[in-house]
Amino acid sequence: MMMQNRSGGQQQRRGPMGGGPMGHMMGAPGAKAQDFMGTMKKLVAYLGTYRKAIIIVFIFAIASTAANIAGPKILGEATTKLFEGVMAQIGGTGSIDFNAIGRIILITLSLYIVSALFAYIQGWIMADVSTNIAYRFRRDISEKMNRMPLRYFDGAEHTQGEVLSRITNDVDTVNQTLSQSMTQIITSLVTVIGVLVMMLSISWLMTLVALIIIPLSMGTVMLIVRQSQKYFKQQQDYLGHVNGHVEEMYGGHIVMKAFNGEEESIKKFDVSNNMLHDVAWKSQFLSGMMMPIMLFIGNLGYVAVAVLGGYLAIRQTITVGDIQAFIQYVRSFNQPISALANISNVLQQTAAAAERVFEFLEESEEVAETEDPIKLSEVQGHVEFKDVHFGYMEDKIIINDFSAEAKPGQKVAIVGPTGAGKTTMVKLLMRFYDVNSGSILVDGHDIRNYTRHDLRKMFGMVLQDTWLYNGSIMENIRYGRPDATDDEVIHAAQMAHVDHFVHTLPDGYHMVLNEETTNISQGQMQLLTIARAFLADPKILILDEATSSVDTRTEILIQRAMDNLMKNRTSFVIAHRLSTIRNADLILVMNHGDIVEQGTHKELLAKSGFYAELHNSQFENRPVQEPVAVPAD
Repeated sequence: MMMQNRSGGQQQRRGPMGGGPMGHMMGAPGAKAQDFMGTMKKLVAYLGTYRKAIIIVFIFAIASTAANIAGPKILGEATTKLFEGVMAQIGGTGSIDFNAIGRIILITLSLYIVSALFAYIQGWIMADVSTNIAYRFRRDISEKMNRMPLRYFDGAEHTQGEVLSRITNDVDTVNQTLSQSMTQIITSLVTVIGVLVMMLSISWLMTLVALIIIPLSMGTVMLIVRQSQKYFKQQQDYLGHVNGHVEEMYGGHIVMKAFNGEEESIKKFDVSNNMLHDVAWKSQFLSGMMMPIMLFIGNLGYVAVAVLGGYLAIRQTITVGDIQAFIQYVRSFNQPISALANISNVLQQTAAAAERVFEFLEESEEVAETEDPIKLSEVQGHVEFKDVHFGYMEDKIIINDFSAEAKPGQKVAIVGPTGAGKTTMVKLLMRFYDVNSGSILVDGHDIRNYTRHDLRKMFGMVLQDTWLYNGSIMENIRYGRPDATDDEVIHAAQMAHVDHFVHTLPDGYHMVLNEETTNISQGQMQLLTIARAFLADPKILILDEATSSVDTRTEILIQRAMDNLMKNRTSFVIAHRLSTIRNADLILVMNHGDIVEQGTHKELLAKSGFYAELHNSQFENRPVQEPVAVPAD
């Protein structure tokens, strides 16, 4: 099947002045904080696959932290021995025991080496886990996009940039948190508990003084987090909006320049960027306040401990080495508390990013496939519409009681004014949308009884808005059938009148089309899509007349290629130029979602009805009074 992607290349884009992300942004400033606990539970469940690896990380993190915590206590014994030796030397009663001090220092050094080794191992494992999580997120989002109903992407609030932001910025945020902050949370918690135990073993009184700073610290943290949480959520949202606007501007830059829209585009971007700047500044400012405030509070506790420790040493309640060890522990105690306070901000941002990812993954999907699908050994191409009713919204039906039949090999043209429902019928035939009532049959079976893959494999599409991707000409044609050989691709190109112009291009079939497909002409692009359909060799064709934007000579070439393509195939042709469908076996004339006339070209002209008016308006320049049409296509 040769499919045309609605969002690829330079086609099917909303205009640069259109309703991009801006409309959605305007209601965002009052957004409430996300469901933090609910999102974190989902994230933990998502991490379930890596439970063993995370447990190993926990063990190594605890072991690394424990070895690090034991260091100051043991090193304090060396300080005590050094102090006692100096005092004994001064008193003439002894000397410094350098051998004992050396052994203590070697033990301490060994502990620190083991701690560093364990930290390296747990960091290596966690980096692997975090990158795997990011890989899974991106894979799941990509697969989810293919299961989403087309109406999701038709909505103005779901821009390409918005979806792109979820698969890049939001996933990266979660990845960075898992790789950096998770192990920091573990080590900080273990450090706080371990240091507290060691402090109590030295002096409960000094420990009590040191702990007085905790309520003050926690109160400050909660106050700042409460204020910063909503700004982190808004920052992620606005980042998606800015990306959407930039992507839209870049994709439609030719149209924007042609209509002198640069100034308006810059104004819209400035509004978006200023809103992102405001919430980012607030979130970063509040986040940046955390460390200085915690450092100030920690220094207060440090001063109090130093004064009390000196007093207790004078009274010989504790040794000098214990004071040295305790001061180290106080510093070690304050650092993880500060780190936890800072991590709390990071977790808020992570929760905001993860929530956006989970929101997308939990969106409603297409109607489930039938459990017992029809499998045809050979497709005949018999298509029938039976009493079809459809509306993009259930309360606004735009296709009313549509019934028609296309026999195998017939050429069926669908004509009508803009908004009559022509393109809508194609979307229903391809099952991009399901009918509200009635049925569409292919070879006698309701299309809902086929899998979407099998159904769409029966069709080939050549649309007015071509879609080619950044790859070679050979690769673009082969998109119709990935397993085709080079000879088969070239044969399809010859049938579509592509081969002759390909040989005039640099590198021929291996010439790479640029991202915007500007290194070949519009007519050449259309011929390539026809070649792609030839290669797919479908039994049913959907052709949206593709000659309106090319010169007369190219139009004739494209028409010949399309005539070759339609031979022995059931074809549905959406016609804009009535001259191209005079030889159609059946012409369906649509207006307001209904078939108002049907028959051959001669039969319809003889009726002197709506079709005759459309025909005469094109060939006799006679104005036609057209009814107001429903915007269905």
